[in-house]
Amino acid sequence: QVRLVESGGGLVQPGGSLRLSCAASGIIFSARGMAWYRQAPGKQRVLVARITSDGSTNYADSVKGRFAISRDNAKNTVYLWMNRLKPEDTAVYYCTTWDTAYWGQGTQVTVSS
Repeated sequence: QVRLVESGGGLVQPGGSLRLSCAASGIIFSARGMAWYRQAPGKQRVLVARITSDGSTNYADSVKGRFAISRDNAKNTVYLWMNRLKPEDTAVYYCTTWDTAYWGQGTQVTVSS
């Protein structure tokens, strides 16, 4: 059974930082590309960042230069490092495989003073 479990969300002030984690099981993690999406209330779910099995990355324009995706294959975990957070970053953040075949339950990130 494939399982993706996000953690690390919470309330943070504008300009602050947060690290999200996604622990994967049921897949050969090192062979799979991974991605983070987010969905704000009343909005469509959109791609935030992706990382290939060999570590190449790409980002949505809205987060480029502020967010970084990374992976630790020894821990079967993908991370999203979020810096200089803005209120418009507020959303539920979801972990998924590159092909979006499997999704986690999501973790809430709220950026507010």
